[in-house]
Amino acid sequence: MKTGLPIKGIVRKTIFKHFVGGETLNETSAISDMLGNYNVNVILDYGVEGKEGEESFEHATEEFIKVIDFAASRKNVPFISVKVTGIARFGLLQTLNEAPRLRSGIHDHEEEMAEWNKVRERMFRICEDAAEKGIGVLIDAEESWIQDPVDRLTMEMMEIFNKDKAIVFNTIQMYRHDRLNFLKMSYQIAQQQDFILGVKLVRGAYMEKERARALEMGYPSPIQPDKEATDRDYDAAVTFCIEHLDKIAAIVASHNEASNMLAARLLDEKGWKHNHPNVHFSQLYGMSDNITFNLAKAGYAVSKYLPFGPINDVIPYLMRRAQENTSISGQTGRELGLLKKELERRKAS
Repeated sequence: MKTGLPIKGIVRKTIFKHFVGGETLNETSAISDMLGNYNVNVILDYGVEGKEGEESFEHATEEFIKVIDFAASRKNVPFISVKVTGIARFGLLQTLNEAPRLRSGIHDHEEEMAEWNKVRERMFRICEDAAEKGIGVLIDAEESWIQDPVDRLTMEMMEIFNKDKAIVFNTIQMYRHDRLNFLKMSYQIAQQQDFILGVKLVRGAYMEKERARALEMGYPSPIQPDKEATDRDYDAAVTFCIEHLDKIAAIVASHNEASNMLAARLLDEKGWKHNHPNVHFSQLYGMSDNITFNLAKAGYAVSKYLPFGPINDVIPYLMRRAQENTSISGQTGRELGLLKKELERRKAS
């Protein structure tokens, strides 16, 4: 695509069509309506990330607000997703992440602090509009070397907007070995500051990049030693959240059947209703339909994560999907096997 080869049509008809809701908000309507017929909700994700320049950041902010307003007009779009890298310079986030003095709020570069204040103001505008419209804002996780300022900004927004119900959610990548402890620490802060902690639990989306950078730069990898450790921490995080539903609103965003079954079983064991307002399930559009539609049929609150945007803008998202599917042994083949089995069942009946 960068060299100008005419492949957009191929991309649009294949991987784009499978994983993305369309190039515009209006194009997502048909998919949203179809999913709504099966009691499946939608999380809208405007696929912008990694842009540079104040003009681009302001444009993205306005687009996020348009998505919120659109979601508020639909009956089955309770959340939107926001990437901080869509409204903030990557280099700024890395500087903030690496400079310990910034964590105490002390900084001697006025220009950078002024730039950061603009980022905070943009996020405030997004969250303020969402709170007024009753739409949840899921703030995406980023690479570990820019995650700290994202976490701090998200917690700041939670303290403002999550007093009565969860509007702002932080995304916690459990393939990082420090995130279970981070979840518990976030809960303690929420208790102290008296707000509802919103968390979206994922396994993670940057594993290959994280390991490669750690190896190249000679620091310990932030990634779990193996998949079993990730699964253990993910399920421990699900359990912790459901044990504290009075002060935690959790989105179980997983394609793992066992983790979804665990959350469903814990709700039953504790006598909570399936569609408890503080528990939501989610899978990516184009993946794990067997999980999504069975959860919906059983009365659980569940959504498809539906990205949209110009093909060029969502290419980074699609590349991560491709990398994830190569990292998860047999995921695509297993899903094709399930589809084939279901088709055979329908023919037989």
